[in-house]
Amino acid sequence: MAASIKAGVVGAAGYAGGELLRLLLQHPQVELAFAQSGSQAGKPLASIHTDLLGETELDFVADANADTDVLFLCTGHGGAGKYMKNNTIPASTKIIDLSQDFRWNEATAGKTVSAEGRDFVYGLPELQREAIQKASNIANPGCFATAIQLALLPLAQQHLLPAQVHISGITGSTGAGQSLSPTSHFSWRTENVSTYKVMEHQHLREVSRTILHLQPEQQQAIHFIPYRGPFARGIFITAYLETDLTLEQAQSLYQSYYSSHPFVVMSAQNPDLKQVVNTSKCVLHVQKHGQQLVITSIIDNLLKGAAGQAVQNMNLLFGIEETAGLKLKATGF
Repeated sequence: MAASIKAGVVGAAGYAGGELLRLLLQHPQVELAFAQSGSQAGKPLASIHTDLLGETELDFVADANADTDVLFLCTGHGGAGKYMKNNTIPASTKIIDLSQDFRWNEATAGKTVSAEGRDFVYGLPELQREAIQKASNIANPGCFATAIQLALLPLAQQHLLPAQVHISGITGSTGAGQSLSPTSHFSWRTENVSTYKVMEHQHLREVSRTILHLQPEQQQAIHFIPYRGPFARGIFITAYLETDLTLEQAQSLYQSYYSSHPFVVMSAQNPDLKQVVNTSKCVLHVQKHGQQLVITSIIDNLLKGAAGQAVQNMNLLFGIEETAGLKLKATGF
């Protein structure tokens, strides 16, 4: 199939940018027009993203070419809004932003954020597929926010979330980005686990807005404890909450909700992280202990939590097969 979508990536030198380049280069309907990086301009893409060796001869460029069908913004938080203010982007160019700049707005509980004359639709396909298909600009969800929301959406849609939800989640080191910090060095991270942003993680804003939208009659308290894990990629979250649902009712509810969503898979067995690393899948597992329903949700933070979801959103924006370019195999065992 001939390429029909011309894509550009701004901020392409980071982890998510590298995964996005990999996906776009092998996508059957995409031509990668450019990969922009202020710090790596002039260097071959494969000199930074070494997995692309033999896949492309493109170099990083300093300035983005606005003549594209879709523009992916992989800048750091705050960088997307700044880029849009400082650059003229044709109205016909669709934008998919991977930062948090347009994900939420405290002034509204809706799912659209306006900025620089554009309306950004919150891009969680399992929540907003139809809105995404009609949109021109997408705010890609956060990685923890994706895993948590996919764990809770079926319950929230049926107004079954209780007032208290407890969640713990562990993430790989790539979630912190490429810039080194005291907690991202290999010597600190390996064989080590620590909490961070306890009860205050920024992705809770997205989760709370979604829950309020689906179940407005009751404000949930979502108690979230995130952990730094001694591995490179992946997110493993466990949510538990009180419910009168039987296990069979809960399983049926989840199966029904996700029956038309290709990247969410229900597992009868307790899953492990390697089942999703290098894929755009979210694997869910539910179990019941007394009155507590326990939901496990696992994703690859760089794919379903970032670049893979961005490509999934691109597919929906352009009316092509939702799974195009995303049929990836897990890294295995």
